[in-house]
Amino acid sequence: MAEPEEAGTCLRTDDAGEGIVRLTMSRPERLNALSAGLVDELHAAFDALAGRADVRAVVLTGAGRGFCAGLDLTDHAPAASPQARLALQERIAGLVLKMRELPQVVVAAVNGPAAGGGLALALGADVRYAAASASFGVSFVRIGLSGADIGVSWLLPRLVGASAAFELMLSGRMAGSDHALRIGLVSAVTADGEAVAEAEAFAREVLANSPMGVRMTKQVMWSQLEVGSLRAGVDLENRTQIMTSFTDDHAEAVRAWLDRRPARFRDR
Repeated sequence: MAEPEEAGTCLRTDDAGEGIVRLTMSRPERLNALSAGLVDELHAAFDALAGRADVRAVVLTGAGRGFCAGLDLTDHAPAASPQARLALQERIAGLVLKMRELPQVVVAAVNGPAAGGGLALALGADVRYAAASASFGVSFVRIGLSGADIGVSWLLPRLVGASAAFELMLSGRMAGSDHALRIGLVSAVTADGEAVAEAEAFAREVLANSPMGVRMTKQVMWSQLEVGSLRAGVDLENRTQIMTSFTDDHAEAVRAWLDRRPARFRDR
């Protein structure tokens, strides 16, 4: 087992301006694999961001030549009991649930390999951009485990369809950026070194819209993936749309459109 890492050394948090925060997983010597320290720092960062009204978008990326290589097997000693193993499993999987629950839009800038838990983090983002050298793989199945882990078996089919998801999950093969773009796993492929800039440009485009409108869009979009019927989905949309129509920002957006000027939103 590796030596314990110094607290605060696994994740960099940077203000990218205009309400955007950049989170950079920073264990480049291990391709940003998920050590206990990195898992803890990601949880802490997501918890802190959840309460920050001044932050409206989060860009998640990795330092060096990797996004995240999955669980760092050299850092986690095998737990002695099923209870302890389940607690660790839930701790790691809880990262994806927190990403979904964040009020901010989360954009993954996948700058290199995203495997196993790294793939799960990419899937947990609302939008993904990939560098040319990025690759994506369900590596769990290649180490004697089920490929269904950390939300991947729920997220991946909903993003790329069941057939493409089965192919990746059963084989464990790494899919390159071109393949990821072709199946709809990422929105665009950039030159190496440009994925973060592309992700931040998209975030600024989103931030031109009203804060509550964006929050409700994210919330309803994720909820629709779980809604069981068109009727239930439309009912959810109807109530959300009426609620947002009472905001001051909606009235401001209408005035701005009529005046042919940018809207000045205040999240009211």
